[in-house]
Amino acid sequence: MRFASRIAVALIAASAALLPAAQQATAAETAEFRITRQPSILYLQEVLMEENKLIEKHAARLGLNDIKVNWVLITSGGVATEALISGSVDVVTSGLSNLLLLWGKTNGGVKGVAGIAGLPMLLVSRNPNIKTLQDFGPNDRLAVPTIKVSMQATILGIALEKAYGPGTQGKLDGIQVQIGHPDATQALLNPNHEINSHFSAPPFQEMALKSPNVHTVLNSVDVLGGPATITCAFATQKFVDENPIKTKAFIAALDEASEMIAKDPKKAAEIYLAATKEKMPLDELVKLITVQGGIFSATPTRSMLYAEAMNRTGLLKTKPASWKDYFFPIVHDRPGS
Repeated sequence: MRFASRIAVALIAASAALLPAAQQATAAETAEFRITRQPSILYLQEVLMEENKLIEKHAARLGLNDIKVNWVLITSGGVATEALISGSVDVVTSGLSNLLLLWGKTNGGVKGVAGIAGLPMLLVSRNPNIKTLQDFGPNDRLAVPTIKVSMQATILGIALEKAYGPGTQGKLDGIQVQIGHPDATQALLNPNHEINSHFSAPPFQEMALKSPNVHTVLNSVDVLGGPATITCAFATQKFVDENPIKTKAFIAALDEASEMIAKDPKKAAEIYLAATKEKMPLDELVKLITVQGGIFSATPTRSMLYAEAMNRTGLLKTKPASWKDYFFPIVHDRPGS
C-alpha cells in the first residue's frame, strides 16, 4: 500500500473512533423492530404506541431514523415466548409469569424491559352452581390463555393455595383449556360449548358479564390483596445489548402512552376501539381504564408475588432476591417492586 493510501486509511479509522458512541450504536442497529401484544386493554399502551407511531418518533429523536415497527398480535403468551426464543420477534409483551419462566429457563438470558399494566381480571362462569373455586367439578372446562404459566393460571394457583392449602395450586389443571380471550368469550357465551368458565381479562370479561347467564366467581385483586402489574415487556440480553436505541425508544414511547392514558382516558379509549374494532360502549371502556387501583406504567408493581408463587410450585427453580434480578438495569432507577 502506498504511503498516501495508508495515511487516508488511518485518518478514516481515527475519524470513526471519534464518532459519538450513540451514532456508532445507531449505525449497528437494524431498521426492523418486531413486537408482540395480545388482545385486551391490558395492552392499551401498545395500541396507542402503534396507532400514534410513538416508537418511530422516539427512535428518530435518538438518531435511529426510518425504523420499521412490526406489531404481531398473538393470543397466547406461550406462543409469544417461543417466538422470542426462536428469534422470530424482538420484544414480547405478555404476562409477568411468562417473563419469569423464561428468566429462569435461560439463567437470566431473558429479562423485563418494562412493566406494562395491571387491571382486575375476573374468573367468570355460566354454570350457576359454581360460586367459588370449590364448586368446580371434573366435567367443567375453564379457559385460560396458557395452561399453568399464564397470569390467569398463576393467579388461579395462588387462589387455590389460599382455599385448600400449600401444594394445591394444580388442583384444577385437569379442567383447563388453552384458548385466547376472544375465542374463549365466544365459547363461554355459547350454551352448547364445553367451556363454561373463563379466567378472563378486560374488556372481554365485561362483555361476557352482559349475559344474564354469566357471573363472577373470582377477582384477581382480591386474590393478590391489592393492585399489581399483570403485563410486561421482555427481551433477550442479546437484543438489548445490540439494540440500545430501540430499547430506549420503546420505553420512552411506553411512558408517553401511559401519560396519554392518565391525561385523557377518553381519547385513549377512542383510539383503542377504533384500532381493535371491539364492540364496547366508549363510556364503559373509560370506566375500565380509570378503575381504582388500575396500573398503566413502565414501573413494575408487586411483581415478586408471582415470582414467589412460581418458586413454590417449582416452575421457577431459583427465587429472585428482588424484582431487579429479572428486569434490565434500564428501569432499575424506578420505584418498582
